[in-house]
Amino acid sequence: MNASTIYLALFLYFFVGSIIARYARKKMGKGVNDFFLAGRTLGGIVAALTYSATTYSAFMLIGLAGFTYIGGVGALGFELIYLSGLVLVAFFGPRFWLAGKRYNYLTPTELLGDRYQSKAVAAVAAVAAVIFLIPYSAVQLIGIGALVEGISGGAVPFMAGVFIAAVIAVYWTWTGGLRAVAWTDSLQGAVMLIVATVSVFFIVYRGFGGFNQMFAQLEAQYPAWLTVPGPGFFNIHAFIGLTLPWFFFSLSNPQVSQRLFMPRSLNQMRIMVMGFLVFGFIYTLVSIFWGFSARLLLPDLEVADAATPALLGLDLVPQVVALLVMLGISAAAVSTVNSIILTLSSMITRDVFKNLGGKADEHRELLIGRIFVPLFTAVILFFATLRLDLIATLSVASSSGLLVMVPALIGAFFWKKGTAAAVLASVLVGGTMATVFLYTGVYPLGLWPGVWSGIVSTVLFIGVSLFTRAPEHKAEEFIGYIQQELNDKKII
Repeated sequence: MNASTIYLALFLYFFVGSIIARYARKKMGKGVNDFFLAGRTLGGIVAALTYSATTYSAFMLIGLAGFTYIGGVGALGFELIYLSGLVLVAFFGPRFWLAGKRYNYLTPTELLGDRYQSKAVAAVAAVAAVIFLIPYSAVQLIGIGALVEGISGGAVPFMAGVFIAAVIAVYWTWTGGLRAVAWTDSLQGAVMLIVATVSVFFIVYRGFGGFNQMFAQLEAQYPAWLTVPGPGFFNIHAFIGLTLPWFFFSLSNPQVSQRLFMPRSLNQMRIMVMGFLVFGFIYTLVSIFWGFSARLLLPDLEVADAATPALLGLDLVPQVVALLVMLGISAAAVSTVNSIILTLSSMITRDVFKNLGGKADEHRELLIGRIFVPLFTAVILFFATLRLDLIATLSVASSSGLLVMVPALIGAFFWKKGTAAAVLASVLVGGTMATVFLYTGVYPLGLWPGVWSGIVSTVLFIGVSLFTRAPEHKAEEFIGYIQQELNDKKII
């Protein structure tokens, strides 16, 4: 595909999205809730599409396809475990929503700070989120850069794709806040799902003559790819190390859990959850088929993440469809970056700036938050220039660090004895351990960093809580209110 076609497609994508973002701005109020949470008024369909577009980033058609390319069917089990983690949204979603509505929480880390009656908890959790989400955001830009470079045969440089994606993300976010992100996500999510699904049929039927023939070739040429642990990538330690953080993704990642504050009602949240489940299942199968197809058609790729760009470079997919797939993947990555930038900006504003004594009027909060939008984008852009490999592994690595938030969040809703000191210990020690293990490659007892961060943060949260004093009044009020509302609404 020639460079001019790709540049034109990206320009049209930016142009259409910008029209939507500008229109969203007209509907936006002037407060921080409007900018960061769309005024807590999202409908179920829009919420489902923005949740899907935010969650399914460059990880899927590039990262998960790459995992399938090197590891086989174990990638399907890995991703289905993430989908099974949706039970956490069904269970915790109404609790987040009720708490956000009652106490006007802007961020999940603000919820932690208030529940444990500690400004330090909110600030430390927010900073930890920044540390682990910056690399994850950079992964999205890397995915776009690698995609346009691969599909164009190098005619479009990697850095051109990265820079264009960063400009799109910061402009849409700055223009209309979460409402603009949600509305552009709705368009992007629909494009992602429809075009990716259509492309699979072109590849499978043009490349192999059908699904039966494709699996027959796999069984004949790569039988290990249809078994677990398969060719060796998905051994037991790797599988658990990858899937444990992924199962808790909906709670541990603040850009995702913050979306639980946004639906306008609990009924709309139910629609969001069901819509995401359908979207996720289809998109997972699409990504797996991409990986298997690449293994058969392009067996000698040096980098697994090149599987999707290389497939799009073949003649199996019509150029128009390939172009739309490229835009769909780019849209997914931009959506994730948008959401993370908004979440990090809101946390720095509310949980760090305000807690350090900054003036708390809403106008100043909004101004600080908007300033951090381009600042975070610049930092993410810098990390993207490093062009680290294996997108899926880096994505899960970020979740390994964020897993330390989970014990404190579960304790906030269910354990009255949880304390601020315990949260600080679990986040600081668990997060530090995860970081050291991730970047040194040291896996004690063969266990991956995500397993260690989960174990250590849980043990510290429970252990330190037993020896320190809990905010009993707040715990009684918070948990009591949530439980009473759930009983009244007959929700488990």
